[in-house]
Amino acid sequence: MEEANAFHCCATCIHFRVEKGASGVSYRCSRLTYETRPDYRFECWTPTERVRRLMEARQKPAE
Repeated sequence: MEEANAFHCCATCIHFRVEKGASGVSYRCSRLTYETRPDYRFECWTPTERVRRLMEARQKPAE
């Protein structure tokens, strides 16, 4: 799926979490429990509903 590659990153996944603490902001994958970065990619990527709609809209031919 070529279109997915344009969107595929942790920040667009349903499991991406931003955690603010005393030591600053950290990013975590709630599924894998890994600390991550917004631009990282894992094979378990599940796009958010907003990203799915955007991908679908871009796949439709122009009318």
